[in-house]
Amino acid sequence: MTIILALDTSSDACSVALLRDGARSSLCVDAPREHTQRLLPMVDEILSTNNLKLHDLDAIAYGRGPGSFTGLRICLGVVQGLAYAADLPVIAVSTLQAMVLGARRELDLNAQKDVVVAMDARMSEVYWGHYTGIGAQAVVDERVSSPMDLAQYMNDLASRDDVVVVGPGWHYSDLNEFNVSAAFQGVMPKAQDVLSLAESSWLAGEYTTAEKSQPTYLRDSVAWQKRKRIRQS
Repeated sequence: MTIILALDTSSDACSVALLRDGARSSLCVDAPREHTQRLLPMVDEILSTNNLKLHDLDAIAYGRGPGSFTGLRICLGVVQGLAYAADLPVIAVSTLQAMVLGARRELDLNAQKDVVVAMDARMSEVYWGHYTGIGAQAVVDERVSSPMDLAQYMNDLASRDDVVVVGPGWHYSDLNEFNVSAAFQGVMPKAQDVLSLAESSWLAGEYTTAEKSQPTYLRDSVAWQKRKRIRQS
């Protein structure tokens, strides 16, 4: 009997989800710039609706990013506070990978089709990843790049007939000319899909402590590598 709470505020959507002994429930609201006000009341609502207290949970999961810098910090701050309060382990989940599951759930996609996910990273860049198989296994590491670089990656694929592109990052003009199986820009990260991935991680013993939990910004890591190369040159 496993009880996991999942949170995600990596995009305009603010969402929470709960797994309790195989049963799932979720709450989601489109709330740009309102995550701070919305998230904790939604946590309280989903717990009270299921007659649960924080200490009844086995773990808390969160969308670790990439995504909105502010949204990721808000989510992690709440997760760490809750986890510290109840001494709970924490499960970090890729928001891009969660979007793959969300696309398959919402759009009834064939699980055999590869999915390339892109989120708008602002500053004329996109966060993106390429996933395959039922478990949404990563084909390449998550990355942040210009839309042109993603376009080049797509051009280099041997075949795009079985590729679905997902996420709001595909709005850039450089990314509008591909002959792919289907394109769906409306898919966003949601806690219920974070929850599905978190359940697998929990069963595999893949979790950590609140103090070791971190967001994945991608852009920071890229900037750090650039600074490191400059210092070494």
